Amino acid sequence: MDRLLNQAVNGAPDAILISDREGIIRFWNSGAEQMFGHTTTEAVGQSLDLIIPENIRSRHWEGYRRVMASGETKYKTGLLSSPGVRKDGSRISLEFSLVLLHDEAGEMQGCASIMRDVSERWKKDRELKERLTVCETKLAGMPA
Repeated sequence: MDRLLNQAVNGAPDAILISDREGIIRFWNSGAEQMFGHTTTEAVGQSLDLIIPENIRSRHWEGYRRVMASGETKYKTGLLSSPGVRKDGSRISLEFSLVLLHDEAGEMQGCASIMRDVSERWKKDRELKERLTVCETKLAGMPA
């Protein structure tokens, strides 16, 4: 079973990573390598700042510390959305789920994230919204 689980996690196209209580990356799968451009060797041992855009880091760390201290998050189900940053500095749109990780005594140890790059979908949605706005504007200007 361990071999099959390893194949599933490392073969997944989604980024799967684990960070500890301090936000240090402890696991980084091949999907994360492809998505973010950092090898496992480059990512493991680094701060999550590696993939968090600078302009949202303070908000991220505020929430991260709160979750690590309380062991609770309001995001137990559903998907979160956030921008991410690749090794080359380009930004991507992410959707992800969180799994809080506890030891045998119930103490917080960190969290696992399963992330998907939804940049193309977000781009298409934005283009559709812009086209809809143009159409609505034209319709509003037409005589009744």
